[in-house]
Amino acid sequence: MLPEYYEFYNPVKINAGEQALETMAYELGLMGAKNPIIITDKGIVAAGLLKIVLNSFADSEIKINAIFEETPPDSSLEVVNQIVSLFYKNSCDSIIAIGGGSVIDTAKGVNIVVSEGTNDIRLFMGADRLKTPQKPLIVVPTTAGTGSEVTLVAVISDVQNNVKLPFTSNLLLPRLAILDPRMTMSLPAKITAATGMDALTHAVEAYTCLQKNPLSDAHAWMAIKLISENLLATVKNGSNKQTRFALANASMMAGAAFSNSMVGAVHAIGHACGAVAHVPHGVAMSILLPYVMEFNFDKLEQLYAELLLPLVGAEKYAKTFSSQRARASIAYIRDLKAQLYEAAALPVTLSQAGIKKEQFEMISNKAIDDGAILPNPKEVTKQDILQILENAF
Repeated sequence: MLPEYYEFYNPVKINAGEQALETMAYELGLMGAKNPIIITDKGIVAAGLLKIVLNSFADSEIKINAIFEETPPDSSLEVVNQIVSLFYKNSCDSIIAIGGGSVIDTAKGVNIVVSEGTNDIRLFMGADRLKTPQKPLIVVPTTAGTGSEVTLVAVISDVQNNVKLPFTSNLLLPRLAILDPRMTMSLPAKITAATGMDALTHAVEAYTCLQKNPLSDAHAWMAIKLISENLLATVKNGSNKQTRFALANASMMAGAAFSNSMVGAVHAIGHACGAVAHVPHGVAMSILLPYVMEFNFDKLEQLYAELLLPLVGAEKYAKTFSSQRARASIAYIRDLKAQLYEAAALPVTLSQAGIKKEQFEMISNKAIDDGAILPNPKEVTKQDILQILENAF
């Protein structure tokens, strides 16, 4: 059934393929930019990925005016302000983010500060608070999970107050996303598994939340198909460029989907697990997804039945009785989790991820106030969250 009204917005240009990096200098020229700052992290540098990017500018007139290599796993206000100083000191005019979700969120945070001319990014926290067009931002993802290269969201940690600050605006969308399979080849198996499950959760929740629409459905559907066909194979053999590229495309499409339809209770509870117990986001998504699907089952049985097709393919879908397809979708995801545990030691329970039962109360308090809970198709109470946590423990 079509919604009575919906909006879909994704103006990010996608350059995807084996030599996509080599288009960056040309694209920066089209944007009127000549002196970018590169934001990345030590892992990217150690893996040799920064060198690949720098080599792509070898024959161009673009001058990389500054490089910041110290982005932490969780973006923070302090790091954003440190990079802003570097941006100004070196007269930069654009930003290139090379990395995963933290690097990309950090770059978006820096862009808010330098574009708005502020000294306090917290003034722009929330939805649609930005008023000024942002500096040119190019994103080169090195994981296949967050989809941040096509999302209008950034999350920056306020370490002193132990809270995560959300920023949402169409103006945060990057100008260009580069999907080059060379940039994910060195990703370890466990991180490949976790980020892949993050992308799968984005797609499943985008397809089933209250704000779903035909265009977000199309992106989510194909993302689920590509992940189901390629994730386990990539975890077992990370040197396969074709499966790496497939996952990069899946992550991007899942990001475009949830940016235009939102997510749900998996993300609300997962955010809280990260804030309270520092569980990596992809790990939390992987653990919680089937348990929240069980919780939402009475509202979403038909949609879960539909998702069996991209999850298992046409032959297995046709052989599954229609009355069993929804349960089969959840069973497939549980089995995928078990296989990822065997292949990469990806935790399958909250206890394996280091969460303690005495943390449940604090997690449930944070989750119930998380904005991601609002588009969940079934109303969620604090007691429901506690039960989901107990089931997933």
